[in-house]
Amino acid sequence: MEFKDLKVNKAKRTKKVRVGRGTGSGMGKTSAKGFKGQKARSGGAKAPWFEGGQQRLVQRLPKVGFNNIFAVKWQIVNLAILEEKFESGATVNKAALLEKNLIKSKSKLLKILGNGDIKKSLNVTADKFSAGAAEKIKNAGGKAELVK
Repeated sequence: MEFKDLKVNKAKRTKKVRVGRGTGSGMGKTSAKGFKGQKARSGGAKAPWFEGGQQRLVQRLPKVGFNNIFAVKWQIVNLAILEEKFESGATVNKAALLEKNLIKSKSKLLKILGNGDIKKSLNVTADKFSAGAAEKIKNAGGKAELVK
């Protein structure tokens, strides 16, 4: 390739069209919008969901689901994670879990589930335990205490 082979990109050199700046702008009196009517006015575009007066799709579909504002949201931790992240004899509570980024909030409720096996004796303090989790912790020689 040589210097003479280079070509100017004409699209990059075109001037920005300034619409609505009078007859001398090259767009004429009506700014290339035609005469009157909805499309000639500012804000005259129809909304993207407008379907020509037909009932909108969003309104035709039934409402789905239910959001229970009284539902209790639990932070869940499984025994397999406790086995992996903590040493034997350690105290596991919200502060310790938060420190290791296993839960997101100290203020939300914590529940320990029994997914996985545990061989280390841990002193676990939580707001709730599944029956299997509490049993596995006790069988491993640890304690499962409820927060008061």
